[in-house]
Amino acid sequence: MADSAPLRLLAEDAEDLKVISAALQDAVAKIGDINYEPRARRLTIAVNRFCWEAGTGRSGGQRVRAALQIGGVMGVQARRLKREPKDAVVELLALDFEPGDAPGGKVLLRFAGGADLAVEVECVEAVLADVSQPWTTPREPRHELG
Repeated sequence: MADSAPLRLLAEDAEDLKVISAALQDAVAKIGDINYEPRARRLTIAVNRFCWEAGTGRSGGQRVRAALQIGGVMGVQARRLKREPKDAVVELLALDFEPGDAPGGKVLLRFAGGADLAVEVECVEAVLADVSQPWTTPREPRHELG
């Protein structure tokens, strides 16, 4: 398992968003770490991201603290995602984009258990940045097949 450089990714279209989605697969966050600022028109989420790019070894894999920020946000709708308790943990599975009036649409953050956040945006404007040193975790995310 090799240490890798901190990720700094920018998405300006649906294809770029797929790269950020892959990097965020199986990230975990606390509900209290999801912050929507309507006046600033941005959504920020602090997560513990599994470092798929670092690979895994006998001792497991790595996680790193990272932040996802989506700009140009016109509204956010939650489905099956409760705001309390603030320390409840959610697992992010993927980010998708549903086009609307070009270049806008919805960035969909899909969580385990069928919950999601629909983030209405003027255009795709997302940044993902690692903000800590990685640490070793013995638990590699696993998914049930079929």
